[in-house]
Amino acid sequence: MPQLDAGLLEILACPACHAPLDDRTAQETPELVCTAADCGLAYPVRDGIPVLLVDEARRPA
Repeated sequence: MPQLDAGLLEILACPACHAPLDDRTAQETPELVCTAADCGLAYPVRDGIPVLLVDEARRPA
């Protein structure tokens, strides 16, 4: 799966805490992960589209 456009990634932020997101779309399970240490939610990317809904996010391990 191709990575997200750098310009798009620059303007996206975690809906829960507004921290920047780390692009992990090149991994087996594509997702965007919040960079805030106290949040860390992982948002799925489906068919190249980030699903930035807190209810859809995976909690950190």
